[in-house]
Amino acid sequence: MAGTDSSIPVTLAPSPAIVLCEPQLGENIGSAARAMANFGLWDLRLVRPRDGWPNEKAIAAASRADHVLERVRVFDTLEAAMSDLTLVYATTARSRDMQKEVLGPEDASARMAAHVAGGRGTGLLFGRERWGLLNDEVAMADAIVTLPVEAAFASLNIAQAVLLMSYEWRRTSAEGRALPFGDGLDEAAPRSELVGLFEHLEGVLDQSGFFTTPDKRPSMVNNLRTALTRGRFTAQEIRTLRGVISSIDRRHERPNPNRQKKSDE
Repeated sequence: MAGTDSSIPVTLAPSPAIVLCEPQLGENIGSAARAMANFGLWDLRLVRPRDGWPNEKAIAAASRADHVLERVRVFDTLEAAMSDLTLVYATTARSRDMQKEVLGPEDASARMAAHVAGGRGTGLLFGRERWGLLNDEVAMADAIVTLPVEAAFASLNIAQAVLLMSYEWRRTSAEGRALPFGDGLDEAAPRSELVGLFEHLEGVLDQSGFFTTPDKRPSMVNNLRTALTRGRFTAQEIRTLRGVISSIDRRHERPNPNRQKKSDE
């Protein structure tokens, strides 16, 4: 989905930190940064990235999510990465043998939103590409967040997981519930204009002999009106349709080139 408007300034609103534990591939880091930028997150923290930082492959995969990449912080330990956070959730697709509350993404986002609104730091932990988070890392989190994935194929790419959680976070805000475009549709035409379309069409159909069975005419008219009402036509669309109907109605008045050719023969 393309459509970035570079003229709109980026706003760094308070949001959760995204903590990637020992990410291996720069492409995944960059894709995660891009997913964060899509939904208004910007605090990306890396714990011992395998290929170091900065990473050229990450920069390429981020697709100009520069405001996220410029703020990336690298830590030697997970404890250091989450030291300023007072609410931390660990994401995992596997059941852990721990007495920890398990949340879905919607509930987790709502709780994080309330925490952030109080001026407190919150974060989401994401694990390694191959095996996710270690149990001792999950143990340091306040709760587990998991997704309603297919049990037979539950593993998600890091960037995919970040994207899903970032999307749910965005939905907790008024900005996230409002779509960026789509409110420019013209209003539906007044009912009087729609009725005029009905009468015009039905009059032409009467003249053309469309209603061959008089006793079925009422039900056929109702079906036509029901179908046309679903269209929620604008005034301009109704004028266009009536023009089409008039054009079809006048077709017998126009010379038929094929008929004229036969008569000449």
